Amino acid sequence: MADSVTKSISAENTFSDPIRVDKGEFDLSISGTFVATVTVQRCRTSAGTYLDIEEHTAPAEKYGKCSGSWYYRAGVKTGDFTSGSVEIDLSI
Repeated sequence: MADSVTKSISAENTFSDPIRVDKGEFDLSISGTFVATVTVQRCRTSAGTYLDIEEHTAPAEKYGKCSGSWYYRAGVKTGDFTSGSVEIDLSI
């Protein structure tokens, strides 16, 4: 699994690839000009059911700390995209 993923989103139901965080820190950058809700999700396995942990409606720089082993991804769920382009950068 990669140490970082990037994704350009310009449609609903689009997510970054997952990144695995093992008891460590991660950075999330949400940038671009968009009208959308970006949802950050996590899951115990890369192919499991992802659960929402936070939402953003504007560009953001986030720093997180993970106490276990989780897969994280970010994207725009169905019905949450209106216009523009969202740039996602997720890294450990």
